[in-house]
This record gives sequence, structure tokens and C-alpha cells, in this order.
Amino acid sequence: MQRNRVYELLEEKFGHETFRPGQEEAIFSALNGKDTVVMLPTGTGKSVCYQLTGYYLGGLTLIVSPLLSLMQDQVSGMKRMGEKRVAALNSLLTSGEKRWVLDHLHELRFLFLSPEMLQYSHVLNRLKKCPIRLFVVDEAHCISQWGLDFRPEYLLLGRAREELGFPLTMALTATATKQVRGQIKRSLKMNESTTQEVAYPIDRHNIKMHTEICRNNKQERLLHYVQYLKKPGIVYFSSKKTADETARKLQAETSLQVETYHADIPAEDKVKIQEQFLNDELDVICATSAFGMGVNKQNIRFVIHYHMPANPEAYMQEIGRCGRDGKESAAILLFEEGDQYIQMHLQENSLPEEHHLMQVYAGKEHEKRIAEDTREEIALHYKKVGFSFEKAKEQIEYRKKFKWMQLDFMLRYVHTTQCKRKFLLAYFDEAVESDQPGACCSSCDPDFLKEFQDSSDDYLRHRKRDENWSIILEKLFHI
Repeated sequence: MQRNRVYELLEEKFGHETFRPGQEEAIFSALNGKDTVVMLPTGTGKSVCYQLTGYYLGGLTLIVSPLLSLMQDQVSGMKRMGEKRVAALNSLLTSGEKRWVLDHLHELRFLFLSPEMLQYSHVLNRLKKCPIRLFVVDEAHCISQWGLDFRPEYLLLGRAREELGFPLTMALTATATKQVRGQIKRSLKMNESTTQEVAYPIDRHNIKMHTEICRNNKQERLLHYVQYLKKPGIVYFSSKKTADETARKLQAETSLQVETYHADIPAEDKVKIQEQFLNDELDVICATSAFGMGVNKQNIRFVIHYHMPANPEAYMQEIGRCGRDGKESAAILLFEEGDQYIQMHLQENSLPEEHHLMQVYAGKEHEKRIAEDTREEIALHYKKVGFSFEKAKEQIEYRKKFKWMQLDFMLRYVHTTQCKRKFLLAYFDEAVESDQPGACCSSCDPDFLKEFQDSSDDYLRHRKRDENWSIILEKLFHI
């Protein structure tokens, strides 16, 4: 390995003379031939880790990416940097465009695709004929967070990696506990004794945390904050309907440029809305979790959660989308008693019940119905990987307990009078650095949001844990 060439590529391809913390470690680990799990804070340049490695190695780098919007952003960004040998293989393409990509794999340097796309035999067979120099799993926490809930294809990535001959692999995430990082390695069939971990603290000091208990006035408080705070910003919802209704309210009652983004928005509109946001043509996006993952926008000043997220991992991921430029930014969680039942309802409908397992294990599954019912699809996955009926049932029960514990943690985060940052980081086995400057959160300084006021003309116009976490995690991730 030529170390000087690495630094030349850093300047040539990315215009930087020095690496950010963690990037150099991750790149040299991979270039030394080690599979590598990388955990770096949101906004610290994880994409450079695999892109520079891919440039150095030559040949094809395959990137598994979770969302169409993320693929679009990464491909567009690389093309703006002058890279022409990059493409995405996803549902936005016509059948003819997909054929063209597969016919020209040998000409590409980077290919983005979803985990679902890797399950198609004709795609996998084409990839086998084009040696993969680097296999990348971006946002690798999705293996745990989504694979066990509603996208079982994530749990099959290890099998796809095996089919491709176990290429050199880099898995990247911004939020993963030690146990989840272990589960990522096992799921991808990495050798746990030789795989390198590059893990840096996830804390971002410039993001200040605030929670507010609302009492039938959440819409009013949201209206206040989106006008009061410096823009642009993102407001996250667990309900697509509420996101739409709130966006219309903001459009009607303020002069702000507001759009909605969620799974029901047509694909072409999603691309347009994302581009508008990246180009500072929108002040506020009312979105579900479908928006923001990997979107490289530096100047987002606030992230507001209208609904409480289901777990700390999702919360850290989503608030990490603000303040990527290093400037002070605000993360606000609006909570109203009863909000937890939204997540409870979503959880109840995300995992198979016993009757789903019984249908699948009795051999009564029908392909059409399974494709339409994620719970049966997950049950079928357990059957395909060789779980007995009782083992699958046990796995689902552990998953339910784990999700309840995560939700319980978020409720305690909302209500704690301790330092919010310290409380949240404890979940990830991290501590707040003692020399952290300035205000930290609404517990440490209730008035800290004053410094985020928007002075523009626009504003002037208008229970004790009953289970041992480590035991639950060990049993849950023993797949």
C-alpha cells in the first residue's frame, strides 16, 4: 500500500489536505485487507471512507444503501465532483435502464443498490461476473433496526456477500451500540476475530437538546418554534397524515416555504423536494423517517420531533442531521401524554404474531399475500434460515421485549430532569466530556434556546428495568 497515494487521492478527489477523525483509520484498515466496521458521528464524512478506498483499489465498489433518497443524494454528489462512473440500480429506473446498468458493470467504479436488489438472482449472477473490490453496507445499523422488523432482506446480506466470494467489506453507521456492532458482523458473516472496528464517540457538542411537555397545544408550540428558530429545519412525524396536515397549516399560517416528504410521495416528487431542500429553496421539511438519512446538507439549524421516536438509535440518527457545519443547532422533542401509544401501535403491527408463524410453518403461505404482508414475510425469513417454530416464536418475543425497553428509555429521556445529553449517551455507553463548552440541554439551561432565535424579517412578520439488557441483546442477536 502506498500511503502517499492515499493522501494524493484525498486532495485530488475531495479537495481536503487532512482527514477528519476516524476516516484515516477506517481507510487504512480496509487497504490493509481487513473487513472493517466503522462508527463515526453523523456528518463527519463516512462516505469518504469507502469512496477513497474504492478509488485506491480500482475496479467496482458495491454500496448497499437503504433509501432511494440516499442513493440519489450520493450519486448526484459524486457526479457533481466529476465522477462519471457511478450509477444506482433501483426501482426509479425503467427496465431498459436497469439492463443498461447490468450490461455496463465493468465500466463502473461505484454502484449503489438496495438490499432487496441483491436478492434477485439475475442481479447477483451479473455481479459474480464482475469482481467486487469493495463491498460496502452504508447505514449498517439498518441490519438491526430494520432487518428484524420490516426488511428481512437486510438479514440476507451475509448470504449475498458469501455468493460474491466474501469481498473486502466495510460497514458504516453513526449509531450502534457495542452489541449491535457485533450483530452487524455476525449478520454479514464477518470473521469477528479479524474484523477491525473503528468506533468514535457519537456525541455532537454543537447540537443542543430540548424536550417540552405539551398539553393539547403541540401544534401551537410547533408553529412557534418553526418561526422562532433559525432555518432551515426538519420536523419529524410518525404519521404521514399528520405530516401532511401540519405542512398545510404551516403553509397557510406562515410565509415559510414548506413541503412534505414521506413514503406516499411520488418518486419524482421526492427527488424534486430533496433537491429544493439541498439548494436552500425550502425552509422546513415535514417528514417521516423516510427523509434525511445520509443527506449531505451542512446548514440545517434544527430538528424537531413532533412524535417521540421509538428508540434512541433513531433519535440520534435524526437529530444528527442538523449542525453538520459545526455551528450551534437545536434538537427539540415535543411530547404529549399518549404519544407513546402511537409507537406501541406501530410495534404491535411490525412483528409476526403466532398465527402468522403458524400459517408459514404449516406451509400455507401464498407468495402474493406474503409480498403484501411484512409480518408473514418476516416469518418466512425465519423459516428459510432454519429456525424451528419455537425458536422463531422465542426470537420474536425477545424482539418485542427489546423494543419495549427502547421505548421505555425514550419516555424516561423525555421526563428526566438530569442532563439530557448525559442520559442519552449512557444508552450508547458513552459519557459527556467534562470540558464541553456552553449550554448543553434544557435540563442544564432551560433558556438556552434564546440563542437560536431567528432575527430575520420573516419571523418578525408573523420504571425500573425488569430485564437485563445484555441478556436480551445476546439472545435477540443470536442469529
